[in-house]
Amino acid sequence: MGWQERALCAQTDPEAFFPEKGGSTREAKKVCLTCEVRLECLEAALGNDERFGIWGGLSERERRKA
Repeated sequence: MGWQERALCAQTDPEAFFPEKGGSTREAKKVCLTCEVRLECLEAALGNDERFGIWGGLSERERRKA
């Protein structure tokens, strides 16, 4: 099983991870904090230059700083 299938976000509302501009990222980040594949998710987002959404507990802006 790949990390995507083990990710907690796969079991929750995907819209929380792609909020409208200016929308809250709090709920998505809260899910990420307890996710066992958080680091794999973040590495994938950085490696694939994901520009939208919460990945590995970080927003687009936070990933650009990483």
